[in-house]
Amino acid sequence: MLQKDTPDHHDGELVIRLYELRREPVMRESRAAIISKYWPVSAEEATEVLKPDHPLNAAYRQVSSYWEMVYGMAHAGIVHADYLIEHNTEGLFVFARVQPFLEAIRTLGFPRAFRHAEWAGTQTETGRRLVEEFRGRIARRQAARAS
Repeated sequence: MLQKDTPDHHDGELVIRLYELRREPVMRESRAAIISKYWPVSAEEATEVLKPDHPLNAAYRQVSSYWEMVYGMAHAGIVHADYLIEHNTEGLFVFARVQPFLEAIRTLGFPRAFRHAEWAGTQTETGRRLVEEFRGRIARRQAARAS
């Protein structure tokens, strides 16, 4: 896919619009639920949320599909990837939590889960840096949880 060399005003406008969408009340509630309550430490914990009757299922679906759409725009070359990622890091924070369990999630019938977030987190300079940073934060959180 053709990637943009430098960001332009269209990229800025799109990033601002994506920010506005994140502020929509239901989206904000879903994001808050996933950020505060979804901290899987095993494949079982990571995949429980995929069950339709799980309390976080709707929030998980809304948040994960939103970030897939966002990072998909960068992956397709619609927006400058590093610029978009630098200003939309939350999706990579969620991705870093599920990355160790992607195979389990995909095996359960979600083969395309997190494919654009995975690209953003592994194939872009900004994404790789952020995912590494987030792994440290996640490890500290899990260590505190285990104590």
